[in-house]
Amino acid sequence: MKRINGIIQVMKKNQESIKNLSETKLVRFDWAMKHLLRNKANFDILEGFLSELLGEQITIESLLESESNQNHSDNKFNRVDLLVNTASGEKIIIEVQTASEWDFYHRILFGTSKIISEYIDKGQPYSKVPKVISVSILFFNLGVGKDYVYKGITDFTGVHTKDKLELTDESIDLYINEINKKHSSPSDIFPTYYIIQLKKFADIIRDKFDQWVYLLKNESIKAGFDAQGILSANEKLDVLKLSPAKRREYDKHWEGVSFEASLVETQQVKLRQAARFGEERGEKRGEKRGEKRGEQKAQIKMAKKLLAKLDDKAIAELTELSLAQIKAIRLKEAI
Repeated sequence: MKRINGIIQVMKKNQESIKNLSETKLVRFDWAMKHLLRNKANFDILEGFLSELLGEQITIESLLESESNQNHSDNKFNRVDLLVNTASGEKIIIEVQTASEWDFYHRILFGTSKIISEYIDKGQPYSKVPKVISVSILFFNLGVGKDYVYKGITDFTGVHTKDKLELTDESIDLYINEINKKHSSPSDIFPTYYIIQLKKFADIIRDKFDQWVYLLKNESIKAGFDAQGILSANEKLDVLKLSPAKRREYDKHWEGVSFEASLVETQQVKLRQAARFGEERGEKRGEKRGEKRGEQKAQIKMAKKLLAKLDDKAIAELTELSLAQIKAIRLKEAI
């Protein structure tokens, strides 16, 4: 009887956990990438996310150094990324970015190229070039397109015949049996890009990876979600289960982000006011001069407020002043 009662209690507890899944608030993924997901005990979360995205079982061997995966408390407008080394030798860079960037495509191309060049030693045959997969999670809309998940690969198509250039059976055999690479077409050799646009996701679940997209966008999961790693994410990324120190760090981080967002909004309002003030100054030349002077005055004032909180590059991006102007303002304020 005791055993039966114990089983009933466990079942009730599980049912209650499932009931409360949708009520659990999770930390945002970019913060988790900096503070939680580098811990080997939490690799199962990244493994689940990548396995559902790529449609194959991914095992993480280690995390490698990437351009911005160091733990900095500032640079809140920068992207956050992790570079993953899989058990099969692939290099997967996962990044989350909140701010729009006009040359984004160029940057992810540079990122994969840099990884390729850094992870092959001089004198090694080119067959040692690692397979690189770039996964970009964006909180802004990129380009024109209706989907929320895009995959980019390299194919070679005949200019006249329109057929695809494929590997020979001998080449495939060499890759698989001689150097243990899963290459069956040229696209398996070149970098693969995934772009996930959270704003375009309508919260409609079509497959298991959509469960992950829902989590990324809403910072919570629904009852019944069963994608690989997602229940572990719900358990380990629960805001309420953070240590007191981590909870304070998390709250402080988002207070800072909210403050900076308010500064940006204030700056935009002041710039519009300055523009309107300039337009009311009479002649067209006077209007343009007044608009430019008013905008620059507001930009400089905003830059001064940000000196103690952000680096020169971040201030330049927010105020649209040049780095040289920011450095001059910082120098003048220090005197």
